[in-house]
Amino acid sequence: MREVLIPVDIVNPVEFFGINDSNLEIIRKGFPGLKLIARGNEIKAQGDEDEINRFKEKINLLIEHYHKYGGLTDSTLRMLLTSSAEDVVRTQQAASDILVYGQNGLLVRARSLNQRKMVESIGANDIVFAIGPAGTGKTYTAVALAVRSLKNREIKRLILCRPAVEAGENLGFLPGDLKEKIDPYLRPLYDALYDMLPAEKVKTYIDNGIIEIAPLAFMRGRTLDNAFVILDEAQNATESQLKMFLTRLGPSGKFIVTGDITQIDLPIKQPSGLLHAHKLLGHIKGIDFVFLDGNDVVRHKLVKDIIEAYNSRDAGAAV
Repeated sequence: MREVLIPVDIVNPVEFFGINDSNLEIIRKGFPGLKLIARGNEIKAQGDEDEINRFKEKINLLIEHYHKYGGLTDSTLRMLLTSSAEDVVRTQQAASDILVYGQNGLLVRARSLNQRKMVESIGANDIVFAIGPAGTGKTYTAVALAVRSLKNREIKRLILCRPAVEAGENLGFLPGDLKEKIDPYLRPLYDALYDMLPAEKVKTYIDNGIIEIAPLAFMRGRTLDNAFVILDEAQNATESQLKMFLTRLGPSGKFIVTGDITQIDLPIKQPSGLLHAHKLLGHIKGIDFVFLDGNDVVRHKLVKDIIEAYNSRDAGAAV
């Protein structure tokens, strides 16, 4: 008879073990020769050494699945407990194009050629620029990649930021404190997160500093390591701001910079740092630029037509 304590590295034990330990009861039935007691973030297992070793393999597989897909249903739990390692690998390979299992059965995946290029590029580079018009899924794909890295425990923090630049409106006239004035500018990032993670988990992550959503100015003076960092709306960052941001990269960091060079809200005489970065950094190994266009639009079909109409107008004006 052997007794071991097995750590369960999870944020919410109730989600993993189930309400009233319902998931734990299923696990116990899969290992009738073991006595299993869950205490917080660990399980005490008593029984034969070979059976304990087999249990360790399965519990690690369950933890991996929980982190990767954000939950553990009854059916998935039973499947993982009874499947062979080879069957699990085949199932995972079949779902490899899915970036995140989101809320209410949502499957988040790259939906266009250039979105897939973003996915491939972040695997090979530490800084990726994704440049394209509205509706092409730049921000959404970037957030999905960041959430995937967080679920897979490839990084410890997820940081999302935007320049707080006014698009024809005046921040000073908005009610509330600084956070309340800034939050509307960050709302697309919140919306993407809530598609991919339960609201209570997003809140827990934010409260614990695992997810940070902040204006670009808040990045100054920091080293962003073991983090996946997204700078959204980068066309509204100045050259000095973008330089400041890019030089925050730590040894184990990943950056995605997204922007639409057709919607620059900076003052007329203030050049966009995003345009400058493409000219200056395009030759550096480890930095990649992915360009999205109307063929990548994933919003309403009219969005593609709208983009093409404006592009035609701008092209005619330039002649």
